[in-house]
Parts: sequence; C-alpha cells; structure tokens
Amino acid sequence: MPAHPSTHADQHHPMRLGDMDLHLFNEGSHFHLADRLGAHPGVRDGVAGTFFAVWAPNAEAVSVLGDFNGWSPGRDPLHPTGSSGIWSGFVPTVGRGALYKYHLVPHGGGPGFAKADPLALRSEPPPHTASVVERLDFEWHDHAWLAARRERNALGSPMSIYEVHLGSWMRVPEEGHRPMGYREIAPRLAGYAREHGFTHVELMPVMEHPFSGSWGYQLTGYFAPTARYGTPADFAFLVDHLHREGIGVILDWVPSHFPTDGHGLAVFDGTHLYEHADPRKGFHPDWTSAIFNYGRHEVRAFLISSALHWVEKYHVDGLRVDAVASMLYLDYSRREGEWLPNPHGGRDNVEAIHFLRRMNEVVYGAHPDVQVFAEESTAWAMVTRPTSIGGLGFGLKWDMGWMHDTLRFFQRESVHRRWHLNDLTFRSLYGFTENFVLPLSHDEVVHGKGSLLGKMPGDPWQKFANLRLLYGYMWAMPGKKLLFMGGELAQWREWQHEESLDWHLLQSESHRGVQRLVHDLNRAHRELAALHQLDCEPEGFEWVAAEDHDNTVLGFLRRGRGAAPEVLVVCNFTPMPRSGYRVGVARDGLWREVLNSDARDYGGSGVGNLGAVRAEPVAWHGRSHSLPLTLPPLGVIYLVSTGAS
Repeated sequence: MPAHPSTHADQHHPMRLGDMDLHLFNEGSHFHLADRLGAHPGVRDGVAGTFFAVWAPNAEAVSVLGDFNGWSPGRDPLHPTGSSGIWSGFVPTVGRGALYKYHLVPHGGGPGFAKADPLALRSEPPPHTASVVERLDFEWHDHAWLAARRERNALGSPMSIYEVHLGSWMRVPEEGHRPMGYREIAPRLAGYAREHGFTHVELMPVMEHPFSGSWGYQLTGYFAPTARYGTPADFAFLVDHLHREGIGVILDWVPSHFPTDGHGLAVFDGTHLYEHADPRKGFHPDWTSAIFNYGRHEVRAFLISSALHWVEKYHVDGLRVDAVASMLYLDYSRREGEWLPNPHGGRDNVEAIHFLRRMNEVVYGAHPDVQVFAEESTAWAMVTRPTSIGGLGFGLKWDMGWMHDTLRFFQRESVHRRWHLNDLTFRSLYGFTENFVLPLSHDEVVHGKGSLLGKMPGDPWQKFANLRLLYGYMWAMPGKKLLFMGGELAQWREWQHEESLDWHLLQSESHRGVQRLVHDLNRAHRELAALHQLDCEPEGFEWVAAEDHDNTVLGFLRRGRGAAPEVLVVCNFTPMPRSGYRVGVARDGLWREVLNSDARDYGGSGVGNLGAVRAEPVAWHGRSHSLPLTLPPLGVIYLVSTGAS
C-alpha cells in the first residue's frame, strides 16, 4: 500500500512547471531537472497528492500507472505542457512510497508500454523495476567537513582513495552472506578507511541498475541510489557518516552509455529519445548498450542535472566519469564502416566533447571545492586543463598508461627486469601534462587477470615482497593514489562481486604486514609534504638514479613547497640485497629512513639502514655528496633529509 500522502504544503517541490523551466529545459541549460520533473509529493490547491512530469515529446498519450490505481493505463492521464515535450499532471491522494511507472502510447497509436521514471529519486529493489514516490529530507551533520572540503580536495593536498564495491566489501555470513545495507556498512567502512589512512572512498556506481553483474556500470536510475542497500535517506546517512569521520566520498558516474532494458531510457517514448537512432553512433559494441545523444539539448540537461544532483543532494565530493575515451572517439571499438565521421570528417565526437566541457564548467562553477575525475585511457590532450584554453576541464585523470606499464614491469621475473626499466621511467615524458591519479582499480583484478598478489612473480615470499615494493613505489610517485578494496589485504584470488573480501587472510602475518604497510604509506603520504604538495607539478620530482640497469635500481627525489624536507626514494627491483649502494645527494647531513617495505613488521626480512644514514663528501650522480645505502631485497626505502650535520 502507498504511504499516506503529505498533509502539508512542501515549499521545496513544484506543483507546476513554469515557462522559464520549459525554456531552459528545451535549450539544454536547466541543470536542476530533478527539482521540476519526476514525482513530487505535496499539496496543490489544498489537496494532497503527487505532481508528475516526464519528457516524452513523441508520445500520443501518457498516463501514470501505480499501486494506487491498479496499474490501469489511462486512469490518471498526464497532459502536454506547452510545446516542451513534457507531460505533467497532479494525481490526488498519491503520496510518498507509492509505486509508479509511466504508460506511454506511441505516436500514431499502437500498443502502449510502461517505463520507469527517468528522474525518479527512488526505485524498487531489483529485480522489480517500478519507481517510488519520494522526497529527499535527510538532516545532514557534515557541516564541518563541507567547510574544509576545498582544502581536502585541492591538488596540493594528500589524496589516497579506497575504491569500494558496496555489495562485496563485507557481507553478513550469519544471514546467508547477504550484502550490508547503507546504514549497516557506514560505521564499518568509515572506521576502516580512517584507521588505515585513506582520505577518500570511491564507490563503484550506486545509481540504480537492473543487473548486478554490471557492477553498477549499466544505469537506469540517474537520480536514484540503488535500493539494493536501502533508501535514499540510508545512502545519505552513509555519506554523512563518512564525512563526519573525515573521509571524502567520490562516486563513479556513467554518462557514456546506458542499458536497453525495457523499463529504462532506451526508445523511451517509442522513438530514440535519449540515444542516437543510427547504431553507428547510438549503439555501443563493447557493452551492447545505448549511447546518449549528446547533441540533444534536453539530454545534456538531463545528464548535467544528474551530476549536480549527487553533489548537491548527497554532498558527494567528487565524480569519477567512467569510459571517457569511449565518448571522445566516434570510432571507439569500431571497425571501418561501423562509425560516422563528424561534420569535419574526423573521428572526434564533437557533441560529446561539448557536453563534457559544459558539464565540467557547470559543476566546477557551482562547486569549485569538488573534483571531477576522468577515466580516460588514451593520449587525448589537455583532459585536465581549463576549457578556456581548449581543455576538457576535468580536475584529475586516471593515469592508465602508468598502470599498464607498471604492472607489465612487475609481472616480469626479476632477472629480466634490468632490460625494462624504461617501463617505469617512460612516465617522465608525460607525467605532468595532466593532473594524474595512479589507479590500481577493480579492472585489474577481474576477468581472469588475477589478483595483484597473484600477478607478482617468484615464490610466496617474493610475491609478497614484490607487492609491497609495488605499493611503496606507487605511493612515492607523483600523483594521487587509488587502491581497490582487497589490495591492502593482499588477496590471493580475483575479486568476486557476489562474495565478501577474504577478511580471514588477516590471520596470516604476511597479509597483515601488507595491510600495515598500506597504513604506513598513507600516513607518510599525509604527513610528508614532499609526497603530495607538488603531485601535479614537475618541481616536485627529480630522478637521481634512473639508468642503473645492471643493478635494476631506481632512485628519485620528491619535493614539497618552501622548507618542506625532501624525500629520497630508492627501489631495488631484484631479490638481491645491496650493501654500500651509493646515491647522490646535494648536501651533507643526516637522512632518516622513515619507511622500508622490507621491515619485519610488514613481513619482510628486516634488511635496512638502522634508522638513518649520514651523507659523505663523495661526489655521485652529479651531486657533491652521497649516501652509502643498504638496499633491501625487492624493497623500497624512503629517506628524509633532517638538515642535521
């Protein structure tokens, strides 16, 4: 049964659409569509009910179906609103919690069909597909977080992101291994992220989606958090709780494509409304899904409204835009003859480029303290540069090249690595052309790729040492950090989206050691300014030893602003410890070893420098002094200049 209708006027939701709403919508510049379209319970002219509005310009008739009218077509009709293509109407007695869909009759007649509301704020739990009348009225308690958000999200601030799939992070074994709900997982996830030093969590898509096996990347509800884990208020509670524990929240968001499920956006009013009609532009061969028509004003308004919705209604601190490369290129994953060139004869998707620039301008214009991340896997220029100079306007970009090169290097047997140091040093050629995130994401531990630990060569001891070395190297390199859940546990098996992480592994000292290392790397990343302040500026990085192929060793300096102490990082990519290995430094003084991935606390052999090394007046690497270091096997050390002579 539907909930009782509201008994008081709600000043925050419309009961009618104004002329300006229609004008802005049709010109593609209405960016708060969820406040005007969709279902809004309240009181109109003294009568309690719900106002419905849906865009269906090519329908011949539209009505509301629901549990309040026996799902009967035509019983509660909507009416055209001017020439906008929007159908709207007020249905008395319908209130919050009512289930509904729209029944549309295509132009020219024919059998009608039911569609979920594209702007629904809430949906039924899958596999059911009805929309739910809802009002967002959560009482937030994250004011302190929001006040400090600009600094927390700044390019010069530490950012270590823990990527999470809510359905498989931690399950409830006592209840059939069911996933935890938003409120249930909130204290556990927030406490865990804080305890282990992550600054942000990134949630794989929480927007409503019909197929769990898509992991959320096939969206049907661009304004509704998935009902799998609770209500919109429950999801708001999760974000609020993370904020109150000092953890930022980034959401994966998918404007690149959408599924063709019958209740969704595809062929919405009997025509290709949201997607291109021509499959050479409107069908995605990789995901057998539909591609948005970015050239349509109303579609751009819909998507930008969705982006703002999550920032404004749910206080999220960033959006990671999925599959940007698939949007930029008309020939993405297509053979010759399967795609249409742009009006200039090229392969660039001009309409998608315009949309991405406009989206970033709107989001950053309204909320300059958030970040928008691009998952963009090609060498497209100026992804993170301002639109005013021809960039796409993103704040940060995933460095997929770094990820591929680094994992390719680490998967090699150590005896062969000497010939492939360029896999690691190549990044110097482009490392500051964009503002980068270094991602070890879910994509690297699925579809037969094996876990990160499983990718590492050697016997079990070497596998763990290599994994610790990988993390130590990654956290030291310029760029923000992202690690998919389970990476800190050193999972042996691939990620399974319908099962919990293997938390029992922490009974093993080797796995606990990797978790401790990630904790300490996050602490060093936060506390040492040189490891984050100039992540996106070339002044923050300098090679010291980049060509020692014989020993397969790399050394580099990280710098911060002003008087921030330098951090010297030296990596030994072989299982042979090296004693008396010289690394050049610019001055005399004591260098403190602040982190060693081979420490016994992490499961290593304990080879190191007994806490500190004093520089000697022996010129090396073009510098006046040098440090005689002991390099641990398959290890990385961080040394900080103390300034003490």
